Amino acid sequence: MTAVLMANIKEAGYSKEEPILKNIHFSIARGELVGLIGPNGAGKSSTIKSLLGIIDYFDGKIEMKDYAYIPERPIFYDGLTLWEHIHFLYSTLDVDEQIFYSQVNRLLQSFQMEEAAYRYPESFSKGMQQKAMILLAFLQRSSVYIIDEPFIGLDPKVTKTLLELIQREKDRGAAILMSTHVLDTAEKICDRFLLLSNGTLIAQGTLADIRRRSQLPNGSLFV
Repeated sequence: MTAVLMANIKEAGYSKEEPILKNIHFSIARGELVGLIGPNGAGKSSTIKSLLGIIDYFDGKIEMKDYAYIPERPIFYDGLTLWEHIHFLYSTLDVDEQIFYSQVNRLLQSFQMEEAAYRYPESFSKGMQQKAMILLAFLQRSSVYIIDEPFIGLDPKVTKTLLELIQREKDRGAAILMSTHVLDTAEKICDRFLLLSNGTLIAQGTLADIRRRSQLPNGSLFV
């Protein structure tokens, strides 16, 4: 399988003197969903910042094709409605206009945001903001998706819609890295896992691989 995201993080953090991450190496192939798992403070956010090139100190190499990022805390441009965000996104992409806006309408309907599209995202609830970020990300149809805690603030119906979108992008051949604390869902949908603890990668592989290496044949990500 062709890897479209390759990470070789020797060290990274907010200063060279006190690195948070050490010796984290992994790759993600086309059509693969990989869960980034670990307790608070394990280094998940720093790993994502390293991939995005927005961490203060980094020693290593990241190889990644075009990507879309869904942050844990939604970020929008002040003074732009959701429709204006969508129009701006279209102006940055080399895509067919009719196909793009057809997809816009399908996603707005799926997330029940047709009327909200004419409002300012800063006025949205947390759940609505999260839906808007998801919509904008999946409109990009990127080779790589980096998704940080996507299920926070989503009701079961929207979670189902998100999972369907993730599966669709996997089928298209996109690689997806998803950080989440919703471990029961992660166990069901992820192809492989990266387990972080204290800034290091302590295990990676399928759930079966991790069970075998830990000698816990019936173990789960909860323990």
